[in-house]
Amino acid sequence: MYMSASVQNSGHRGTATTPDHEPDCSARAPDLGLFGPDSVSWRVHREPILWLAGLRALYLQALHPRAVAGVVQNSDFRRDCWTRLMRTAEYVTTVVYGTTDDAQRAAERIRRIHDALRAHDPETGEEYRVDEPHLLRWVHVNEVESFLSTAQRAGVRLSDDEVDRYYTEQLRAAELVGLDPAIVPASAAEVDEYYRTIRPELALTPAARDVALFLTVPPMPRKLSWTIGRPAWLTVAGTAFALLPRWARRLYRTPGFPTTDLSATLTIRGMRGVISALPIREGPIYREAMRRAELGA
Repeated sequence: MYMSASVQNSGHRGTATTPDHEPDCSARAPDLGLFGPDSVSWRVHREPILWLAGLRALYLQALHPRAVAGVVQNSDFRRDCWTRLMRTAEYVTTVVYGTTDDAQRAAERIRRIHDALRAHDPETGEEYRVDEPHLLRWVHVNEVESFLSTAQRAGVRLSDDEVDRYYTEQLRAAELVGLDPAIVPASAAEVDEYYRTIRPELALTPAARDVALFLTVPPMPRKLSWTIGRPAWLTVAGTAFALLPRWARRLYRTPGFPTTDLSATLTIRGMRGVISALPIREGPIYREAMRRAELGA
């Protein structure tokens, strides 16, 4: 499923020299990318539990009839789904932790693919671009809100100001996919208002139901035994689904009970604790970002 893209200020540094013609050290400073070590984005996305947020975002994205139709009509998402999910995760990591050039190149590839894709409205038959701003904004908001809310539910402590800073920082990611930052929610209040206004457009279409079922019961990779992989994934998918807003769960015709929210929060906090105790090796993009941050300190 298409999932995010993002664009941004290039952050290109000049090569000015000091008055005595000595090279400006900042010209040789490592490229810390779109955000950098002091950003809320780096703090939030360093949490391994955020892979659960990506799944939550997909459940949410499927509720927009045009968004899910664009996916179904332009891809066979049932084939090689794990590779597709890994590519999406790599893209997000590149945008957050990669260099400015890396992020821009990754986003350019996404924009080039989307530029050629068209779909037909399931109700009217109208042809539309899958990268129209209305849909790109829906996908972007789903993703960043899922990342942030999942991190918070997992126990990452963020002040109200830090929450708003995260949304503002992520305008750079929205710009990478071709969105005008002026139309993208940039605070918690604006995200809440955005969801309130778009909810009348959402529905559980047959395509949404099929995608949600596939996300819940996908084919297991061969290296994972059915007896282990399937039950584990059902727990993961069930938790991701339970992390959805109550209104989204009701659209899926499942109860939006407060007890579900509490259960999901306790489960994801337990998962975060288990993951933090495992000898997980960070990916190369993250490790390289940490190296550049040390050089720039």
